Amino acid sequence: MDIIYNKIFLEHNTGNHPESIQRLLSFGELEETEIPSGEEYLGLIHSREYVDSVKAACKVGGYMDADTVVSARSYEAAIYGVGAAVMASETNGFALVRPPGHHGFPNKSSGFCIFNNIAIASKRLVDMGKRVFILDFDGHLGDGTEHCFYNSDKVLYWSLHQSHAFPGGGDVVEIGEGAGKGYTINITLFAGAGDDIYMRAVDDFMTIAEQFKPDVVAVSAGFDAHQSDFLLDLRLSLDTYYKIGKILRERFDNIFAVLEGGYNTDFLSKGVYNFIDGINGEKMRFREKETESKISIIEQYHHYTAQHLKELLSPYWSL
Repeated sequence: MDIIYNKIFLEHNTGNHPESIQRLLSFGELEETEIPSGEEYLGLIHSREYVDSVKAACKVGGYMDADTVVSARSYEAAIYGVGAAVMASETNGFALVRPPGHHGFPNKSSGFCIFNNIAIASKRLVDMGKRVFILDFDGHLGDGTEHCFYNSDKVLYWSLHQSHAFPGGGDVVEIGEGAGKGYTINITLFAGAGDDIYMRAVDDFMTIAEQFKPDVVAVSAGFDAHQSDFLLDLRLSLDTYYKIGKILRERFDNIFAVLEGGYNTDFLSKGVYNFIDGINGEKMRFREKETESKISIIEQYHHYTAQHLKELLSPYWSL
């Protein structure tokens, strides 16, 4: 897995904002990739009216919603972010983009996100006859992505996120509707959850992804569940990102990833590189002492999240 990056993503100027150019500048000098525009793919997920509203908002700058800032070249950065995600889906790459995308809905922006990069790339694959497993390990629910595929049995969407954090929702009872019932997995993690509970959740439910038999694994790679991140209260160490990459590599052939959150610039690049090292079967670059959860958090996971979710999903999968 190689990084796909271009300086166009620095042109999305958000000023003094958690989702700022400093996130990508923290990686230092990166080799630039020639990326095609993804504008032609926007209609796979987003309405024409919404796309036009983004163009208009970028001309004047300001806020698309309470959290999402746009500036003169934000539209350009966003469509090339989509292009990078599509490119990653073709090359098993890591699209190091901004703005992020997993809170983006067909008709609205949300949570720093304009266009839903991972959803667009995944829908393109579905339209090509592929089955796609989306693993969203950003510490926030990817509510936009979940919405896009909630009724589909061609996409398995699995999110691990902090309970009661932005954007809300994502409870274990939300398992899909219609043909998609059983194809959405929401792992709610209580504030303070560490590596032990996180990896237990991955082990408990990875069997569903294997039974789904995806042609492609799409990763919404957010790093705000790290213990140093200031937008959430989860406690992952850098080692966990390596382990997730390693688990995916051992089970699946075609894997691509798109950057979502991760706002502590001292640790973002380390998390990304550890994940890529895990995918590539290389030595982990950055080690941290693994974190443990309090007994109360462990019990909450076992007696509410895991037990309840297994009961809900058992009609659809062998658990």
